[in-house]
Amino acid sequence: MKKTLLALAFVSAGLAAVPAFAQNAPADASGWFVNGNAGRTSINKGPYDGHDTGYAINGGYRWSVAPNAAIGVEAGYNDLGNIHVKNAFNSNDVVEPGKSQLHGWTAGVNGHFNLSPNWYLSGRTGLYAWKGHGLSNDSNPVRQGLDETSWYAGAGVGYDFSNNVSVGINYDYYDAKKHDVDLSTDMVSVSAEYRF
Repeated sequence: MKKTLLALAFVSAGLAAVPAFAQNAPADASGWFVNGNAGRTSINKGPYDGHDTGYAINGGYRWSVAPNAAIGVEAGYNDLGNIHVKNAFNSNDVVEPGKSQLHGWTAGVNGHFNLSPNWYLSGRTGLYAWKGHGLSNDSNPVRQGLDETSWYAGAGVGYDFSNNVSVGINYDYYDAKKHDVDLSTDMVSVSAEYRF
């Protein structure tokens, strides 16, 4: 719950405070975008306590609401559960069986707020339609396949190399709970975005 509140606080602070600190930014930040991120996921719920590699791909459209701020909609896909990139170079499984195997589709809103002509803060939140396999958190754990619609939220900071290209660092939280299984996962990642 603390992580959830922390993610929501970052997003709220970014949405509320950034326009006050922003300086000169491109005159119009409206348009289509596509971005992707990869990073370290962590889950420490019930029978799970570990880190893996996850990725996400998003696309959408933003409208310029001020010279330094754009708000938009996004949709995407992510895989957060069981990828071990280092195993691509040895004989172990890249997709490790027995892990949480969380993945799903996202649909939500996002914002891109320039602090200076190049530095920005970002925020996002929305619905998370997820599927996963995991062990229940009771005294006799049972592995279950689950799916549900929940929520996600995140915040980031980054650098605009031009009006079209940026890179950033992000923190995202994906809520994934059903019955006695809690697969909720955070991801700290590096992202790249292209704006059309």
